[in-house]
Amino acid sequence: MVKIETIGFVGLGVMGEPMSANLVRKAGIPVHVYDQNPQAVERLVAAGGIAEKSVEDLGSKVDVVFLSLPSIVQVESVCEALLRAPRVPKLIVDMSTSEVARTRVLAGKLADAGVLFVDAPVARTKEAAVQGTLFITVGATKALFDIVRPLLAHMGSDVLHCGDTGCGQVVKILNNIMVFMTVNALSEVLTIGRRAGMDGKELFDALSKGSADSFALRNHGMKSLVPDTFPEKVFPVEYAIKDASLALALADQAGFEPHIARYTHDLLCKTRAAGFVQNYHPALIQLVDGRVPIKAA
Repeated sequence: MVKIETIGFVGLGVMGEPMSANLVRKAGIPVHVYDQNPQAVERLVAAGGIAEKSVEDLGSKVDVVFLSLPSIVQVESVCEALLRAPRVPKLIVDMSTSEVARTRVLAGKLADAGVLFVDAPVARTKEAAVQGTLFITVGATKALFDIVRPLLAHMGSDVLHCGDTGCGQVVKILNNIMVFMTVNALSEVLTIGRRAGMDGKELFDALSKGSADSFALRNHGMKSLVPDTFPEKVFPVEYAIKDASLALALADQAGFEPHIARYTHDLLCKTRAAGFVQNYHPALIQLVDGRVPIKAA
């Protein structure tokens, strides 16, 4: 049984900062934080967190380390640093969206060093991270899930055990590609409706009352596609491409060639090539409806 009396959090980005802030406010035990962005660290310290100068320093002072990083590349690098710490943490929880195969290899490497590993990627929005209402999909043994669930519950309102190592990532990756494919479909529907003389808001309001209703329609559709609003730093196109690529990698490993997912990935790449790298990913509608010319990805 792992006894958790101190927490570490590495990665105070768009999602990681509010997630770690929830741990600081709710966990009732010390939370040590590290990030390359000193302003983010300062904000967490002001909220009650404890700043550390390096990953190694953090790892040597805590029982569990939560990670919220851009990709498996950074996750592997941070885990290597944690293994070099004078005192190695007992448990690492990766809340990033990471490649499944490499996640499982990493878990095996950590196990050889006596460190337990859980994959617990998050879904939903930045606002959900702030409110502590994320959807967290967890890959771990049932016993390990029971240990980390109380801490994850400080960050998410829906914490789901999906199976053994890597299964949390599988669910998160497939959740995201489903959203991207749906946004692609909604973009086509909205374009057809507008050209047929419908107001976009009235069209989606009507669809939300019938069998076409979905979270993506009410969130991505009504809040972004209809008003034509694609701000930066809100799950940008480049993040969507990364997650779509992970879904295609899963399909490839399974010996399956997906058509809709492949088309959506390619469209996202063309959206990036058109200059919408940092814009919210529903910006792809501007290529779907033809107002922005398609360039080679």
